[in-house]
Amino acid sequence: MATPEAPAIRTTGLTKTFGGRRVVDGIDLDVPTGSVYGFLGPNGSGKTTTIRMLLGLARPTAGEITMLGSAVPAQVTRVLPRVGALVEGPAFHPQLSGRANLARLDAADATSDPRTAPERIATALERVGLQHARDKRFRVYSLGMKQRLGIAAGLLVPRDLLVLDEPTNGLDPQGTREVRHLIDSLAADGITVLVSSHLLSEIEQVCTHLGVMREGRLVAQGPIDQLRSQGRTLLRLRTGEPAEAITVLRRMGADETSHQGDTVLAGGMDQAPEAVVAALVAAGVGVREFTVRAPSLEDVFIGLTGEGFDVSG
Repeated sequence: MATPEAPAIRTTGLTKTFGGRRVVDGIDLDVPTGSVYGFLGPNGSGKTTTIRMLLGLARPTAGEITMLGSAVPAQVTRVLPRVGALVEGPAFHPQLSGRANLARLDAADATSDPRTAPERIATALERVGLQHARDKRFRVYSLGMKQRLGIAAGLLVPRDLLVLDEPTNGLDPQGTREVRHLIDSLAADGITVLVSSHLLSEIEQVCTHLGVMREGRLVAQGPIDQLRSQGRTLLRLRTGEPAEAITVLRRMGADETSHQGDTVLAGGMDQAPEAVVAALVAAGVGVREFTVRAPSLEDVFIGLTGEGFDVSG
């Protein structure tokens, strides 16, 4: 019988303390191999500190990390050649071209083969859509181009895992779409991608799995559809008999009801919409309008954290 593939990243009780304050508080990440894992949370929730520990840039105060089957930080030099990363924005020499910047980075990598560098650099630039701008100086690149060059730097050699920290931060809608499409193409090639963001709309469009951080704690984790199913379906109807409608809805299991004028809202019901309408009509309640709103990720996260996330793109 086939055994499930080991996760690309797994942490147990991962903790980081600064000055007596726990900025990452005992989190258990589980990033499936081949997934696009959205690491979501407001700014300051501990996402970047977690990523720095995964990459061996910060030492955990407590807990364990396994990445691509190797323990971190003990075996970080063994695993990092298989990992590409963009953390806290790209930093390149402004007077050098995109191609020249990648050549300098590649030359500094003891694991890369200088004989294949030109071909690999060209492939990385093509992969992120920058082949046409390969000889332009970095300082004239747009924000989206700079982000894509940072991702290209992480793809100079074959990778099994790509870690992107706020890759769409500060980008205009066009740059955001470019990065999102790039992540889609990387995932299609079987690369596991962990992408952190405070933008719910971006995470929802590109990711297969989510982990939600709040104040250093992982408050939810799992496939995106599974998390969405934890939300509450909301019924909205218009009727001339709102009080009678609420009585019927409560009898059918609604645990939260309200009305304003002729509009009634009800949550917590698992009845089929047609059954609800039939019960209302049978009770003499005239239904002028009836809609069902499926649970959204924003609803789920507000329920988990007590606050919303930035949903703007």
